[in-house]
Amino acid sequence: MPAIRTPAVAGMFYPADPRQLAHEVRGFLHGAQTHPLQPKALIAPHAGYIYSGAIAASAYASLKDIAPRIRRVVLLGPTHRVAVRGLALPDAEAFDTPLGRVRLDTEAMRAISHLPQVVVSDAVHAEEHSLEVQLPFLQSVLTDFTLLPLAVGIATAEEVAEVLETVWGGDETLIVVSSDLSHYLPYAAAQSVDSQTADDIVHLRQPIDHEQACGGTPINGLIVAACKHHLTPHLLDLRNSGDTAGTRDRVVGYAAFAFTEEEDHVQQ
Repeated sequence: MPAIRTPAVAGMFYPADPRQLAHEVRGFLHGAQTHPLQPKALIAPHAGYIYSGAIAASAYASLKDIAPRIRRVVLLGPTHRVAVRGLALPDAEAFDTPLGRVRLDTEAMRAISHLPQVVVSDAVHAEEHSLEVQLPFLQSVLTDFTLLPLAVGIATAEEVAEVLETVWGGDETLIVVSSDLSHYLPYAAAQSVDSQTADDIVHLRQPIDHEQACGGTPINGLIVAACKHHLTPHLLDLRNSGDTAGTRDRVVGYAAFAFTEEEDHVQQ
């Protein structure tokens, strides 16, 4: 029997009922402002959907015009529960969500397995939410794709970029980095910190540290790769939990970015 990763946070971060989940994701996508972009890469948040779903939808809605051609998603997110050195692959052939099964790209997994910073660990993936919460959005926007899931632990930006370079591909490959921004600052302080972080990302300045973004390590790797491939970042949405569903005394920041190969400019 092939190894299948089952959902860890269905019913907590997002609905476990398939119909309710599909309806909720469609609602977020319908409400998102669309931009005429052709992203090679996205950054999207990974909190509970009540908090960050609308912001994540801003990233995924930007795929509208190119979704039919995307056949592979390279998904990177930070580890929250199990520490690991390097970038961890699961020992699995598919990830399940309430919306169905996502096949893993075993060919791409083999292609990066020789890199010293790439390890295999089911323990890292078992309870990790940063990758899982992106899947229902991907399943709702794309038609037929395979997934390369990488849980990013202690690594350099260059180590992450080397992995991305190995699986960069062409128009059929989309890169998604899962990250929230600042954590548990008062509302006004979070707005200030997150605005600076967003400005750093838009201008391809790194390092982004983990106080600025829990996914700072994969973001830094994406910035290195974006510089090499002359990608242009666009800020699509920037809010925090105080804007969506939480109190304003201690908030978590969220942003959505698209990285394109054109010189498009989005109204900020």
